[in-house]
Amino acid sequence: MKNYRLTIVIIALFAAFNTLSCNTIDKSKEIDFNSDIPIVDFDFIKPLFEKENDTTYLINFWATWCSPCVKEIPYFEEIAKKYSSEKLKIYLINLDFPSHYESRLLPFVKEKNVRSEIIMLNDPNENRWIDAVNPKWTGAIPATIIYNKDKREFHEKEFSFEELDNLVLKFLK
Repeated sequence: MKNYRLTIVIIALFAAFNTLSCNTIDKSKEIDFNSDIPIVDFDFIKPLFEKENDTTYLINFWATWCSPCVKEIPYFEEIAKKYSSEKLKIYLINLDFPSHYESRLLPFVKEKNVRSEIIMLNDPNENRWIDAVNPKWTGAIPATIIYNKDKREFHEKEFSFEELDNLVLKFLK
């Protein structure tokens, strides 16, 4: 009887371990933006803030429930088109609730025809990742980081197209 119970416990532990290992995200791989919008934790996107190459990175934190965020998304799209021949990479980090993925985020992206790469951030430990993005960030959105190997700026504000365009130009020079 003892051996039977021990066997059941071992099988249960093995099954639990297998289930956990199958659901683990391999954070060493690049994000695949050709499929659905990925839902990830901060550790998965942290490398986006640490690149040191000849590209300028424009990263915006936004949500569909944030009116100023929604207003400036077309500006990021316009910047992407305007500077498509430049070494500029745009990431739109969405902060909607994961439960709104299908009801709000996907319809918004389709309706607005958003082509920039979107990542949904689902990491409840805001205090850790907000400080990691920028220690001066209060957590308010929209928030934008632009950086390249030579400089970095953080802005916790809504941009007009002209302001965003001037900011990008300053980094592409």
